[in-house]
Amino acid sequence: MFEREKRGERALLIHPKARGVDDESSAAEFRELVRSAGAEVVGELTARVDPPNAAHYIGTGKLEEAVAAKLAVDADVVLVNHQLSPVQERNLERALQCRVVDRTGVILDIFAQRARSHEGKLQVELAQLKHMSTRLVRGWTHLERQRGGSIGLRGPGETQLETDRRLLAERVKVLSERLKTAVKQREQGRKARDRSALPSLALVGYTNAGKSTLFNALTGGSVYAADQLFATLDPTVRRLDGFSFGAITLADTVGFVRDLPHDLVAAFKSTLTEAREADVLLHVIDGSDPQMPERIAQVDAVLAEIGAGEVPQIQVVNKIDTLGTRPKLKIMEGRIVARAFVSAKTGDGIAELRRGIEHVFADEWIEKTVHLGFEHGALRARLMQLGVVTAERDEIGAGWEVDVRLPVRLAQQLATLPSGQGDVVRRQLLAGRAGVLPA
Repeated sequence: MFEREKRGERALLIHPKARGVDDESSAAEFRELVRSAGAEVVGELTARVDPPNAAHYIGTGKLEEAVAAKLAVDADVVLVNHQLSPVQERNLERALQCRVVDRTGVILDIFAQRARSHEGKLQVELAQLKHMSTRLVRGWTHLERQRGGSIGLRGPGETQLETDRRLLAERVKVLSERLKTAVKQREQGRKARDRSALPSLALVGYTNAGKSTLFNALTGGSVYAADQLFATLDPTVRRLDGFSFGAITLADTVGFVRDLPHDLVAAFKSTLTEAREADVLLHVIDGSDPQMPERIAQVDAVLAEIGAGEVPQIQVVNKIDTLGTRPKLKIMEGRIVARAFVSAKTGDGIAELRRGIEHVFADEWIEKTVHLGFEHGALRARLMQLGVVTAERDEIGAGWEVDVRLPVRLAQQLATLPSGQGDVVRRQLLAGRAGVLPA
């Protein structure tokens, strides 16, 4: 129903900055965003905005310079490295006589190109429409009435703008319902994985840090990976084997950038549930990035916003092949439980990273022998059904002696069972563990 505007190929960039601030890294990242969106940068301007101009965001003098620069480089779109109000965007378009897109619009365009799954496409279109809803006046300078002026149809009628807003609101409602259905279906898949009780890891990190390359290196998979921002948008989950404690699930998620629009974070909050619900996060860091501390802080800020701020992390410092650094693993305490130095591209350090994962999850499994009386036959059947029984012996006249091997979190789930079954689990499997209430 709604199509994205045709993207301009020749772009003039405007980088607003406050007095005394020279943030070249922000300008470099915006250039990379524009490149990822598919546009060619043909010119750039820096504009001091202290304070911002209410009408155009940039000052009138800089606006005149932008008009001249746009004509000189024959740009067909002007991209502003900041979020603009609808009024500012419209006024700039009138002055520059071309399309103007702010930072949020550029990121939305990239997301629209990258989305592959049904849910991802719904999330992007919903975010686009919400962004568009405040900008509908663009292109509609007339207020002709569709109705009115004839007998039986007198009244205020409906303007073109009102029609657009009504159609957009209806589309948003339809998309919201479809997205609820898609999220529900994905949550059912997550619950199935939860029932399997496999520990879960989720890859997070600043975009272009190498998450998808690391995902492929760990799983032997073929998730799309490229040297561009937001190369991966839709989450991918794979099983990862080869550990002494059994298997885990590994999820690849969308990357983060600074000043990620709040509406986009909200739109993709369901997708980022993979990070929020993970047992441990693999926080992938570009070790070659001179802004590494800032990138780490920006990722942690987004994680806090989606409710994943307290999930334990293994920090994975990637791209050591560009630094001449040797692979190594450092075991730590606190929220950062380990730090591994790897090259996902060459495979160096992957063995060390796996040892770090092994260390983190080694204590997450229970191997014990439990004694079950005949009155606990239902619990025995449940353990058999879950496939956690490794051996069983009859206790004549008393019940069964059962050897089990299961994840801690599955045992914690079983501890909530009624009819005395939970009491048996707490006494025989979870006794002495922190956070477990006595029977």
